[in-house]
Amino acid sequence: MPTFSSNPLNAPTYSKIFRKHPALFGVPFVLIIVGASFGLQQFTQTRYDLHAQKVSALSKEQELGLTQNRKKFDIREEYFKLSAAAAKEWEPKRIERPKGLPEWGVPPPEPPADPKRT
Repeated sequence: MPTFSSNPLNAPTYSKIFRKHPALFGVPFVLIIVGASFGLQQFTQTRYDLHAQKVSALSKEQELGLTQNRKKFDIREEYFKLSAAAAKEWEPKRIERPKGLPEWGVPPPEPPADPKRT
């Protein structure tokens, strides 16, 4: 006699349905997932609405204060400011060349081959 009987005495009715129609086995899982997504949609939307209110909450006085004190911006002017600052702070430094190498990096010509050795 096996340890666990293959036919339990009180077999639930849903196991008979799943044996008859195995495609229905995943239906409860799919229903839970779809239902949870619709349920969580409300919480997620509330979260984003509260965040949007917090970010965009400006009074008229604050809005007017921001527009009145605004400085005119020119991208070319900023470019020249940054390039002038970089020119003041940066200085090129020469790197010492190895011995036998001329200043412009051209190696010295090789001596002619001695015809007596070949």
